[in-house]
Amino acid sequence: MGDVWIALGLTVFAGMATSLGSAIAFFAKRTNYRFLSVATGFSAGVMLYVSFVEIFVKGTESLTSESAFGPFWGNWVNVASFFGGVLLIGIIDALIPSAENPHETHTKQEMNPLHDPSAPMPDFAAVAADPAHAAPGAHDHRVDHKKLMRMGLFTALAITIHNFPEGLATFLAALEDPRLGVAIAVAIALHNIPEGISVSVPIFYATGDRRKAFIYSSLSGLAEPVGAIVAYLGLRLFFGGDCGAIPSEVMGVLFGGVAGVMVYISLDELLPTSRAYGKGHDSLLGLFGGMAVMAISLLLMS
Repeated sequence: MGDVWIALGLTVFAGMATSLGSAIAFFAKRTNYRFLSVATGFSAGVMLYVSFVEIFVKGTESLTSESAFGPFWGNWVNVASFFGGVLLIGIIDALIPSAENPHETHTKQEMNPLHDPSAPMPDFAAVAADPAHAAPGAHDHRVDHKKLMRMGLFTALAITIHNFPEGLATFLAALEDPRLGVAIAVAIALHNIPEGISVSVPIFYATGDRRKAFIYSSLSGLAEPVGAIVAYLGLRLFFGGDCGAIPSEVMGVLFGGVAGVMVYISLDELLPTSRAYGKGHDSLLGLFGGMAVMAISLLLMS
């Protein structure tokens, strides 16, 4: 039971890093975009390295055992699980409109009014009139107040669905191997800092209330631990059996899927975000720095 609490604690830590992002958005005098670039690149490096070197390998070990699918079919199931995870997160990403997607990058003009009340508001009318020529990352955040509640609920649901696989990845990795869970939790936390910033933007422009935007964007991080708890209870209910232990073949499929989810997040969300925030080779420095730190950590903890 102690391993479950450790895994849950790491998942909460990773999810609530959105609060730090919100704090940066609303209370920092200036947003350090180069830090965000290096941090998201670092997170991508950790995720990519650990996905291929640790998580995918753990899936192979679980699925190729004689008690599971054996050497031949186990490898096929592992590969299928990997691309199944890619497909799952890809479908989720496609179903979330870009204006509510917490991984969309926003312009400096959109960010400035969050922490500087005297900053001019962006020209959303121009963005709406000619979106093809809008600045990269710009969105039309105008909203009819009659639809405010509907938009808020939809945004909360979208964020919850989007963060669910991330919480599951952190929780499962920590449950199987706490040292691996720590690494993934740190990577997800770094990834959630710019997410917390980005979530604040549409909520602020929808409500005009900085306090509400800060609270709601901070609470969005709770989707990860909640998703992890629901998934774990579901696994225990359907696959746990009398003793509550999850079979190795089920864990293997989940590990393959988690590896796919993390690779997709790294390549489709983190690296483009890192490139958008940074200059020169900032994103590559972060990427290889994350890989190097992850590699050395695994060597020291082996």
